[in-house]
Amino acid sequence: MSKMSEMSATIEELRNVCNELERVRIAISNAADWLAEWFGGSKPESEAASTESVLTLETVRAVLAGKSREGFTEEIRSLLLKYGAQK
Repeated sequence: MSKMSEMSATIEELRNVCNELERVRIAISNAADWLAEWFGGSKPESEAASTESVLTLETVRAVLAGKSREGFTEEIRSLLLKYGAQK
């Protein structure tokens, strides 16, 4: 496999991981909201403030792609595997 096709495959894998992480984040957030409603609580004030600092999928992709171009492809791959990504 050439370096460019390997890089392309790595970038695609990172995008897939980012998509899956975003789906998990949304599911957890929805579960927390449901529990708060069910038990009569409300969303904490700190949660409203923290929504402004949430990273977007595009931002994460851009940073990881940049790091991959800088030669950190193997390090990125090992971190993704370390934290449970399939690829």
